[in-house]
Amino acid sequence: MNERPDPLSPENLKADPFLHLAGKLVPGGHVLPVRVYYEDTDFSGIVYHANYLKFMERARSDHLRLIGVVQGELFGEALAEAPGFAFVVRSMELQFVRPARIDDVLEVHTSPVEVAGASITLAQKVKRGEELLVEGKVKVAFVAQGRARRIPDALRAAMKLALEQAPQP
Repeated sequence: MNERPDPLSPENLKADPFLHLAGKLVPGGHVLPVRVYYEDTDFSGIVYHANYLKFMERARSDHLRLIGVVQGELFGEALAEAPGFAFVVRSMELQFVRPARIDDVLEVHTSPVEVAGASITLAQKVKRGEELLVEGKVKVAFVAQGRARRIPDALRAAMKLALEQAPQP
């Protein structure tokens, strides 16, 4: 019986020929382009508010990928350090400024704000060109067995480096 290779293995992620789809690192963080499709809109033809959360989640995941945090490796390290772990959104604050519509090309900007013991705070903006559409701040916590736990060292080091490289307000 032939076993299929695991597409999410650290080796395969590092050799990913489609890594360019993960956006790009920029001074202060990460930018992910997102095209608005019909499925992203509501009956009035504008982006349904909950879909901005999906765009922002994708950007946070791809930001991690591009700063060198291979999620397969991170999960292995986290399981060893804290069995039964999970990343959870602890809080999120959003301001909806302007709507996006079908066929718009948006950019989701992600910048680290704080790396604490068990949480990471990120600022995110969704823009169409220079026009701000949505602005938010999200705090993601690392938990295991129902309690907050220290963030695994690999993620902590990568996020602290990204935070140090972010421009200060």
